[in-house]
Amino acid sequence: MDIKLTNSLTRKKEVFVPQDEKRVTMYVCGPTVYSYAHIGNFRPPVVFDVLNRLLRSKYGEDAVVYASNFTDVDDKIIKVANETGEPISAITEKYSKAYIEDSTALNIKQPDFRPTATAHISDMIEMMEKLERKKYAYRTDSGLWFHVKSMDDYGKLSGRNLDDMVAGARVEVDDEKRDPADFALWKVAKPGEPEEAIWDSPWGRGRPGWHIECSAMISKVLGKTIDIHGGGIDLQFPHHENEIAQSECAHGETMANYWLHNGFLDIESEKMSKSIGNVKIPHDMLKDAHGEVLRLALLSAQYRQPLDWTQALLDQCKATLDRAYGALRRVWDFDAVRVEDYGVVVALCDDLNTPQALAELSRLAGEANRAADANDQKAMAQAKADILFAGDLLGLLQSTPEEWEKGDDGDDAARIDALVQARLDARAAKNWAEADRIRDELAAEGIEIMDNAGGSTWRRA
Repeated sequence: MDIKLTNSLTRKKEVFVPQDEKRVTMYVCGPTVYSYAHIGNFRPPVVFDVLNRLLRSKYGEDAVVYASNFTDVDDKIIKVANETGEPISAITEKYSKAYIEDSTALNIKQPDFRPTATAHISDMIEMMEKLERKKYAYRTDSGLWFHVKSMDDYGKLSGRNLDDMVAGARVEVDDEKRDPADFALWKVAKPGEPEEAIWDSPWGRGRPGWHIECSAMISKVLGKTIDIHGGGIDLQFPHHENEIAQSECAHGETMANYWLHNGFLDIESEKMSKSIGNVKIPHDMLKDAHGEVLRLALLSAQYRQPLDWTQALLDQCKATLDRAYGALRRVWDFDAVRVEDYGVVVALCDDLNTPQALAELSRLAGEANRAADANDQKAMAQAKADILFAGDLLGLLQSTPEEWEKGDDGDDAARIDALVQARLDARAAKNWAEADRIRDELAAEGIEIMDNAGGSTWRRA
């Protein structure tokens, strides 16, 4: 089945055709690791994790090469280092680790490559030297600049003209710039900047600009031309526009054949902002909410559309997962057979239509319940296979039903396990009053005990 994707470069939905079906390449811009990532930062990695899963399902697990970077040298990181007195390496290591932990909690598969900017400074310098030799870049006392008017089709991704670009963006000021829209490739170090953020270069001691980082890492890790480049719509201009300029002028080749951008995320219909105080941080949210609930919420709207993050949405997603896990529990004891229902695949192949895919997942949960009601063992085995396959593509239903129903609190689960065992011991000793007391105590906490021939299990009602 063909995968169709909306290409931001052509502004059309196109059939995806990789350069090489045995090596499908995808790059997604990663975080700048100076603080905990907010929930909007996690929309791209969740969305493109679904695409990663879909591509691997179609072309083979080993046929996809996926890279996403860490920006570990940047003005924001330097600012935090100066304010806190911490070494840059300590800051970036702390928040890189936290990002991976939070990603794992959201069932995001780690990319095949996680390049860091600081490990590719030499590759960036090499690319900048090539741009300067080809007359696309020029030097000033403050560093090296890319001259946007030297590229005939600059602006083709965002569709903006140069006047709009300057008016609509924060441009870097330099009296020696040839054009206000020109952007920095290399920044000469300023007094007081940490030594950790300074490297030698032909243009003086300093550090690379933000945009050149991704261009150099993509070329080094994936190749000069890749199949898919993804990221948030906020990166389309200037970051992705400038990536194209650097890469295509340096190499003389198309940088990426398909550009995909996800829409903005708002909080209760307002833009997320520190000044408003509505910034949502998954690193904190995961203490109270299951990662799959956050993931489902991020997939609830089609990726190119805006997403309004509300408590009602989270409550709805939790209830949806409760129903799906409840249906899965009813067919859990049957051996899964060959998958027959590919409704979720059809939905995802249509430009990652996750709302339709989630509707298909709910339909499969209904099929599982109907099979269980009829005690149709063949249908129950089939329902289990189909629902698990769909869950894997979406990165959902990755726990067992028992794990889901017991929740994430390991200490509390151990306490409840002990009480359930104490009740079993009381029943064995025919101490019915004690057994009933324990059952009532747990029921008051919302814990339902289920007795069966093999003993007793429990779940949160």
